[in-house]
Amino acid sequence: MRQRADNTLTVSRMRCSLRCVWMSCWMSCWRSCWLLAAAGLLASDAVVHTEIQAGPLYRTAGSPLHISCNVSGFNNEDTEKQFEFRVVKPAMPNLEIQIFSTANPGFSYSSHKDRVKSNDISVTRVNPNSVLFNIQRLLKDDEGMYECSVVNLENVYNGIYTAKAAVKVIDGSLSVSLLNSVTSLSRKEGEALGLTCRASTNTIQHTHLAFVWYLRRDGAGEGEGEGEPIISLDRDFTLSPGRAFAQRYQDGLISLDKIGEATYRLKVARLQESDQGEIYCQAQEWIQDPDGSWYKIAQKDTEQVFPLTVEAREVLPDTTSLAVKILAQQTALQEGQELSLSCTVDTQDLEKKFFSLAWFSGDTELARVGPTGILSVGSEYSDREKKGELRATRAGSREYRLVLKPVKMQDQGEYKCRVWPQDQGADGAFTQRKEQDSGSQLITVSASETGLSVTMQDADPTVNEGDRLRLACRVDGVKGQVSVTWRRGSSSIISLSRDGVMAKEAEYASRRARAMRPTSESFVLELDEATPTDSGLYWCDVSEWETSDKIHSQSQSTTVTVTPVESLVKVSLKSRKAWVTVGDNVELMCLVKGPRMPMSLAWTRKSGAGTLSNIVTLNADGAISWSGNQHHYQVKVESHRDAFIYYLQIIGISPREEGLYQCSVSVFLEEVYRRLPPSNQLTVTVQLPGNGGVQEPFWKKTGLFFFFLTNLRLPLLASKLQLSSPPTMTQSINADVQINCSVVSKSSASSLFAVTWLLNRGAANETIVSTDRNGFMTSGPQTGPSSGPSSGQRVSVRRTDGPAFLLTIQRARTSDAGSYVCRVVEWLPDPRGDWFSLPTGSTTTTQLAVTEPANDFLLEKTDPQMTAQEGDQVQHKCNIASGATDGSYFYKVTWLYTPRTSPAIRAPLVELDHTGLLSYPANPELGGLRGRLRLSRPTQRSFCLSIQDVQEEDGGAYQCQVEQHQLSTEGVWQQKATESGNAVTLTVKVADTNLSVAKEEVELNVSKAQDFSVPCRITQQTSSESTFQVTWFWRRSTISTRQPVFTFYRNSTLQTRVWAGELSFGHPLPTLFNLTLSKPGPGNSGLYFCEVEEWLPSPSRGWRKVAVEESGNLTVVVSMQESDAVSGSECLESTLILVLVAVVAVSLVVIVLLLVKLCRRRNSGEKKLNSNLWAEQPLTAKPSAD
Repeated sequence: MRQRADNTLTVSRMRCSLRCVWMSCWMSCWRSCWLLAAAGLLASDAVVHTEIQAGPLYRTAGSPLHISCNVSGFNNEDTEKQFEFRVVKPAMPNLEIQIFSTANPGFSYSSHKDRVKSNDISVTRVNPNSVLFNIQRLLKDDEGMYECSVVNLENVYNGIYTAKAAVKVIDGSLSVSLLNSVTSLSRKEGEALGLTCRASTNTIQHTHLAFVWYLRRDGAGEGEGEGEPIISLDRDFTLSPGRAFAQRYQDGLISLDKIGEATYRLKVARLQESDQGEIYCQAQEWIQDPDGSWYKIAQKDTEQVFPLTVEAREVLPDTTSLAVKILAQQTALQEGQELSLSCTVDTQDLEKKFFSLAWFSGDTELARVGPTGILSVGSEYSDREKKGELRATRAGSREYRLVLKPVKMQDQGEYKCRVWPQDQGADGAFTQRKEQDSGSQLITVSASETGLSVTMQDADPTVNEGDRLRLACRVDGVKGQVSVTWRRGSSSIISLSRDGVMAKEAEYASRRARAMRPTSESFVLELDEATPTDSGLYWCDVSEWETSDKIHSQSQSTTVTVTPVESLVKVSLKSRKAWVTVGDNVELMCLVKGPRMPMSLAWTRKSGAGTLSNIVTLNADGAISWSGNQHHYQVKVESHRDAFIYYLQIIGISPREEGLYQCSVSVFLEEVYRRLPPSNQLTVTVQLPGNGGVQEPFWKKTGLFFFFLTNLRLPLLASKLQLSSPPTMTQSINADVQINCSVVSKSSASSLFAVTWLLNRGAANETIVSTDRNGFMTSGPQTGPSSGPSSGQRVSVRRTDGPAFLLTIQRARTSDAGSYVCRVVEWLPDPRGDWFSLPTGSTTTTQLAVTEPANDFLLEKTDPQMTAQEGDQVQHKCNIASGATDGSYFYKVTWLYTPRTSPAIRAPLVELDHTGLLSYPANPELGGLRGRLRLSRPTQRSFCLSIQDVQEEDGGAYQCQVEQHQLSTEGVWQQKATESGNAVTLTVKVADTNLSVAKEEVELNVSKAQDFSVPCRITQQTSSESTFQVTWFWRRSTISTRQPVFTFYRNSTLQTRVWAGELSFGHPLPTLFNLTLSKPGPGNSGLYFCEVEEWLPSPSRGWRKVAVEESGNLTVVVSMQESDAVSGSECLESTLILVLVAVVAVSLVVIVLLLVKLCRRRNSGEKKLNSNLWAEQPLTAKPSAD
């Protein structure tokens, strides 16, 4: 026996080695196959590649659109490829609109056909493999996803043949205007020119502005093309002069200054006669596409132009010497006195010559006397000339005189005269020659003593941008009339004369500025819509008059600070709800705090792909501009005392509105858009029902990390739909039946419902009639009450208030009885007009009974409980107790089954109808049971259902349902009655387990290297067919973890576990297992025991483990000395030897008896039997453990 166990262990080790070799080979083959597959994939890489200009492309409505598309990888690169262009618009995401084809002229849909014919939409071929798709004038409706596809003319497809790019059409907000409100300009050659223009944009996307000053010279009519550029500032803030003005720009005679964010000032130091014409400015808006290129999305010229006239001045060579001198009557003056400057001109033949003479204070021209004596005054002194404070005249043939009275403190400085000789032609026109300057004369002005005093009432006021700037100064000690002039720095703003006449300077002509005198002692300056550029030092200059002479002047100043609107307006975005459900109305609030001023607000959304989309813009003038298809949004504005609240409502939110929401504000001041810092970004994450909860926000998945004030998430939506209907209903035959299915609660006010009425009469549900969410009704198959020649008139569904759904069955028949199921599926809309159904519908059932005149049809009641042993045959009887005497009645019997493990299921097993047709309704889950069913009808009153070889899984409730039918005179079967027997609960028992293992507690002392055995004896087993799996365990002590030593499987497979020495396994008797451990060491001391698993064959499960038992402990103590060990185990070995001897003796007696019997049969000629008594193999093969 030990030798047999050793052989088994050797075979087991060989099997293990073979498995390792096989696994190694398999892994090697797998690597080779994988490499071959990878090589095949590499060899089959796509070679055709279609590429379109990367999107999204932002373009303004009315601007052109150009999209490039090219393909590579075809076998013949020189053959012209055919391209097709399509678009999918946001309003119709499932509709692909054909626009243009280079091969098929009729390719375009009717929506684009006219634009293709008019060349508003065209395709330009760049080369055989590249084209350019063009739209000359974009419409707002042109927004969408554009697709370029190449027609494959080859036999195989190998690559990418389509490419897509998104196009976003936004509103154009570029504005440009001239600030100088003049109808014409007249300058003389050599004079200076200064013009100002403003340009701004309110585009949400990041754009750059370029600016150009143009001159349309005389002779080029308006509309005959662009003028000639004077100077430009491109999108990269680089200044470039026009070709005709390059030299003058290099000489510093032409410049372009950008003042603030939106003001551009042109300066020309010396005009030339060729500069005559119309001057205007142009602004361009550029955006950078995803491929890095810049595209001009808007261009606008000023509607107003400056007509410039330049008078020619001919300068002749100086042929004679000219002497010019300046003389002041008094060089040190007090404020209020008179400044008198005389200029003398001396040359030969003075009386015969003409001159123009001008007085200059520094570089500023005060006044000029022409050759005919006409006086012209410089722009900065024109007000004083009007007030009579400046006078200039020609006092004689050589002398010119200038008088300033009263003189002011700012009048001190150096003065000079400049003379231009003038030659008069025969036509009376004058020609100017080279100028000659006098020397300089220094004039000083000191303050005079007077009782006049000026005090500023507001000390260093601060004004918010856009508000009104108001300054007041108080005047004391006045004896005469008083005039006031308000100025900022050295530039006058407005003045109020002593007669109360108000005069604004030209620079402030377009500004709303006022000078008032509310009381005799106070003067007020008001300047509307203050800007940061208005910050500075403001002066209140007060002059006292006596008759027509100014006698005293006093000034006082204050520093004004205009706070920029960026620091005044605060924009924040939030939502009132932290959690919303799909279909709810979500409201986002953009809170704008700050002073009241004209402003526009834009709502934007950034999708998970990073595409920024405009939703709506609320302009400062009250106009609302929607971008694309945004009908699922609504806006609302609330005005509060210190803030505005802009609401964006998402009506019936859906996953299409997922993204980053933001609101941004632009103020409109001085006809210029000022973009302010936008609000925080608010995340809206939408989850449709049935996707397993709330998904991770897309901004985390895509790596977009922004600052979020609020993370608005939509959770998994559970339907709130609840229905109500009467549980039972009884109606007489031929009467109308009405079953009402009412909606008690629903998920949303906008819910729609799809309703299906089903009839359950013991089999699968049969659809009677259904209506979709729009109310369209569809009849079911020709079954139930919808069957028959007039089925369309008998069954109808009507929706009533509530809502409720009323099923009407006219002229009820007995066959109409059954369980009527109202199944309702709730549908919710999303903002795009799409509908989605909630994953779980709701049902309600009404049991309808259709009664006839009294019928005594009854079934006998049976015992509700039945018990059987597994493998037995079970019979269920269904006997008719009464009502079967009339031979005109026929019966249909159906056996229904409710599994023990699924109490909600009530499935038909077998059916014998009233015509004698036997059928088994299809149900794959009950296929094993139905194969063992037998239905019989021993008598007219009884039906019997037999189950052969009953199994444990057959347990459950069995019920028979009998229908009584009668054939009418029209030859139509009519159901007269139906009766169900009581449910019989079948319990299938399996065999009881009787496994028992010897549990003797034995102690054994052995010496080192002395073998010992651990027997495992089964004293009792459940069945004679039982097989066993035995495992020996060892533990150091009773509290130690047990460790497996050896296992004998029930398929005779042996496995050694943790034992390091030699093991011998023996199986001398069917109920005796023995394990011998050789050469133990002291470390092998401990408790040894066996565990027995009992297995029995099962009709349904194959082999089944029925019991597990452990033996008693064999306590082994291994000593270091090799001495004889005596213990109880020796007695056990002796007993086993005696048993073996007895068995051998009995076997010998049996053999002797057989030999005697054979000897007695020699006379019959029978030969000696060749077969052995002991079979080499088992007579009956047992199933393996697997």
